[in-house]
Amino acid sequence: MPIYEYQSEKETKSCDYCRAGFECMRRLSEPPLTHCPECGAKIRKLISVASIGGSQSSFDDRAKSAGFHKLKKLGSGEYEKQY
Repeated sequence: MPIYEYQSEKETKSCDYCRAGFECMRRLSEPPLTHCPECGAKIRKLISVASIGGSQSSFDDRAKSAGFHKLKKLGSGEYEKQY
């Protein structure tokens, strides 16, 4: 189930919960929330950054194990193979 982020449309007519923003797990088939579950204020769905998981070192390790090479730029047109 995807996690959606919501925040109040107007800070003056909202509670601390929706003013700061909150996350909500909802099915794709469910309509988006339009009102705060705590105070009933109008809210909007936010666009958030997708999480692909992992750190840069885990990506480097997976690329290395798959046979890829990482290059480091040294200068104009010069690269050094790191692994």
